[in-house]
Amino acid sequence: MTETSTRRPPAPTAAERAKTIAKRGGPATLVPTAGHGDPAAERVEPVLHHVHASGSVSIMLPDDHALVATAKQAGRGELAVMFELADHAPVELREPIRGLLWITGWLRPLSDLSARARAVSIADERPDPRLLDLGHGLSLLRLTPASLVLADAEGTQSLRPHMFSAAAPDPFHGYERDWLRHLETDHADVVCQLARHLPEELRDGRIRPLGLDRHGLRLRVESDTGDHDVRLAFSRPVESPPDLAVELRRLIGCPFLSAPVVSQQ
Repeated sequence: MTETSTRRPPAPTAAERAKTIAKRGGPATLVPTAGHGDPAAERVEPVLHHVHASGSVSIMLPDDHALVATAKQAGRGELAVMFELADHAPVELREPIRGLLWITGWLRPLSDLSARARAVSIADERPDPRLLDLGHGLSLLRLTPASLVLADAEGTQSLRPHMFSAAAPDPFHGYERDWLRHLETDHADVVCQLARHLPEELRDGRIRPLGLDRHGLRLRVESDTGDHDVRLAFSRPVESPPDLAVELRRLIGCPFLSAPVVSQQ
């Protein structure tokens, strides 16, 4: 990665970025770390998944799935697994995955009482009709985390569960997708004006909105030389839509405001 300024633009911490990916709840797969000959050692797409604030993961699978049986038969009722959560870009890109979060730990089945209590806690945060099928063909298992690894445009970093648990998600995680889609479809002129902050060699590429957080706006440039991610830093961290509007006006060229710090990734 190269930078176009002498200092790196501010960005959320790795733990904050990981918590934000978890809150978005993108597509996920589960991979047992057992031997390759294990019939359950293939990638599994859960019927439903949910990453809790602590970093533990609820996994819903059919009662007759081989992984459910394997977890029940494992020593002490625990099976070593890796959970992979993908963070997809809000707009269609030729390389749509902008980040990956891996949570490694131990999977174990839950008692009926514990499973129902956990389903209620999930429904309080993210209601889903599939939760109603618990006990009617679907089982709920718990992944207790041992370690986490985040990989995104900012870098790759290992995290301990307590670091993830203590972090807060980005304040814009809930409407980042709709906001960036609106920016691209209804305000293409704004995206074009943002191009003035890019390194000159990237300005002829196709410029797309990639991400938004309280520290800045990220763009993806799709060019003949590959894909390039660029962060445009806000002048200060923002927490609300009005503050975001002020910073966006600054980025598109309001007078008497300094240019943002830019990083090519």
